[in-house]
Amino acid sequence: MIATPHSDHRSEKHCLLAMLAGMMVLTAQAKETMVTSPDGRLTVTVSDESGKVYYQVSYNGEQVLMPSALGLHTDIGDFTQGLTFKEAKEHMTDRRYSMSRTKASSSHYVARQADITYSNAEGLPLTITFSVSNNDIAFRYGLQPKEDGSRLSAIVYDEATAFNLPVQTTTFLTPQSLPMVGWQRTKPSYEEEYKADAPVTERSAFGEGYTFPCLFRIPTMQRHTLTIATPHSLRENGQRMQRHTLTNGQRMPTNNLWVLVSETGVGSGYVGSHLSDYQSGRGFTIAFPNKGEMQGMGSAWAGLSLPAVTPWRTITVGNTLKPIVETTIMYDVVEPLYEASQQYQPGRYTWSWLLWQDESINYEDQVKMIDLSSAMGFEYVLVDNWWDTRIGRDRIPQLVSYAREKGVKLLLWYNSNGYANDAPQTPRNCMNTALARNREMAWLQQQGIAGIKVDFLGSDKQETMKLYEDILADANRYGLQVVFHGCTVPRGWERMYPNYVSSEAVLASENIMFTEHHTQNEGFELCMHPFARNAVGSIDWGGIIMNHHISRDNKSRHQRATTDIFELATGIVLQTSVNCVAIYPNNLLPPTGGTEGGLPQFELDFLRQLPTTWDEVQFLDGYPTRYVVLARRTGNRWYVAGLNGTTKPMTLTLQLPMFAGQTVQYYIDEPQKKGTTVPALKTLKVGRDGKAKVTMQPLGGLIITYKE
Repeated sequence: MIATPHSDHRSEKHCLLAMLAGMMVLTAQAKETMVTSPDGRLTVTVSDESGKVYYQVSYNGEQVLMPSALGLHTDIGDFTQGLTFKEAKEHMTDRRYSMSRTKASSSHYVARQADITYSNAEGLPLTITFSVSNNDIAFRYGLQPKEDGSRLSAIVYDEATAFNLPVQTTTFLTPQSLPMVGWQRTKPSYEEEYKADAPVTERSAFGEGYTFPCLFRIPTMQRHTLTIATPHSLRENGQRMQRHTLTNGQRMPTNNLWVLVSETGVGSGYVGSHLSDYQSGRGFTIAFPNKGEMQGMGSAWAGLSLPAVTPWRTITVGNTLKPIVETTIMYDVVEPLYEASQQYQPGRYTWSWLLWQDESINYEDQVKMIDLSSAMGFEYVLVDNWWDTRIGRDRIPQLVSYAREKGVKLLLWYNSNGYANDAPQTPRNCMNTALARNREMAWLQQQGIAGIKVDFLGSDKQETMKLYEDILADANRYGLQVVFHGCTVPRGWERMYPNYVSSEAVLASENIMFTEHHTQNEGFELCMHPFARNAVGSIDWGGIIMNHHISRDNKSRHQRATTDIFELATGIVLQTSVNCVAIYPNNLLPPTGGTEGGLPQFELDFLRQLPTTWDEVQFLDGYPTRYVVLARRTGNRWYVAGLNGTTKPMTLTLQLPMFAGQTVQYYIDEPQKKGTTVPALKTLKVGRDGKAKVTMQPLGGLIITYKE
């Protein structure tokens, strides 16, 4: 529907009703396009002034984004200024689809969309598409060839795209790394530390901005108070807001808005982006890779074959964290790029390297891990770096045969690099070219290998994004599923690439092995990921760690800081369809009462039946870096799992309607003398109203499930 100020046949009441119903309103004089979610709560307003285009976002009348710039700077023309409005077309999207490897097995995506076209000073069109569902916004740009056919390609030098959050916003962000630093110059690898509730104006640690996904908290005002910012308040020397207070009362913060910003649909056709540092008056802007990545090889710009669309920028908004944790927007707006060559099997894997390190990559130790997986009913064993020299290619068929007899399949580690960095681990130079890849993958298929873990992809340049896609597409032809480490965050890849499993892209479990700092910080970090990193894609954290000491003998080196129940609960809280259970043969020994003995039988029984694929997720309670309680459903069985990331006990009253009136299994840490705890399996009676009072001990957890 298009309405103008001159549409006198339409009453003011009818226009208001149309706006409330979420229909697009285009005002010819102001050149304003409004797109509202189906439930009418989330609104995007796109307008232009003095040849520049801006958008702003509100939720329940509260401002989420102040006027934020849009546009591209390309070699075929500047689409950041000198723009003239041409047309806006509205349409609806309503579709259902199924997935097998994410937080939900199916999704129903309903959104209002608008394609808004502007022309630049040379008359070339730029179309900006906004898709607005009840808690999510996705937008992207579309470019066309020149009408005379003289240009069928384009280079995007940078984007004007901005996210101008209110100044009272606090942030939960992890910084983008400098290029060619860290272990053997393998960064950026998305392995930096988060800061919680930092000021929006705080500079990033390395001056490179922040990696996706980016979580923000906006303290909001009373619902009858509204602040509106318009493009008319933009000035070259900064930005002022035109304020309209709809109450005579004081403007008192009463609640929070939560905002998650990311991107999806990035494959071989664009660079991986991140956010710049905050700039007064502009906010955060889209930043392209540092040109120094990959030793300076490959362009930091994006190349497009026209006509083309860019990846989607996504914004998830809620007045609680529920929409953030449960969002599926990263899959809703993308499509599979190829069909799966086979049905890939989810499951669990054991991994010697985490605590036994490089010395364990030998035939005998891998046999022990195969026996362990077999005894636990796990599907896989991951054989890590150096297997080609320490076990030998000629013995891999023998190891595969032994694993097959035990009902276990192998996953093999690979170094991705050629010239990109200096990581020495082998096998090297097997994944970086098409010839090497196809030769290696044919051998893997012949041996019966189930999948590969590819490491050290330290760049977001388009050339590296193409390498991700090439590895995945080639692996699918040979029936291989793929995990990435030392890598970028996934961007809709579970749906785009059906053999993609998960990515690390986080300070993962190996850091608990390396330093006491990360051991003590495990609770903080794992209570962050459900609200950011794991909210947008599967995460290979790399281990439900059950040894009490971070060592092979389970006696030496530093102790694990978290409780057993915390570790068990991570298997539910963190989502990936092929999950690492970092247990070792000593964990199957009879418990001795000391830290070096085996695990209680109920813990082993839980790990034996641990699901890795889910039909549904529900956020129940939590605050980033402090604590989290989620419910996940597989089939008709629910699991509720909680993590306490703090060093103090935490008592919560949970709403558990799925267990109302039932007596449920309750995995919990029981406090003992001298501040210690012991793991216990108990029962818990949930009230008929679905309420249950629970306590999580310091760096402890809980699991609640119902077994008929």
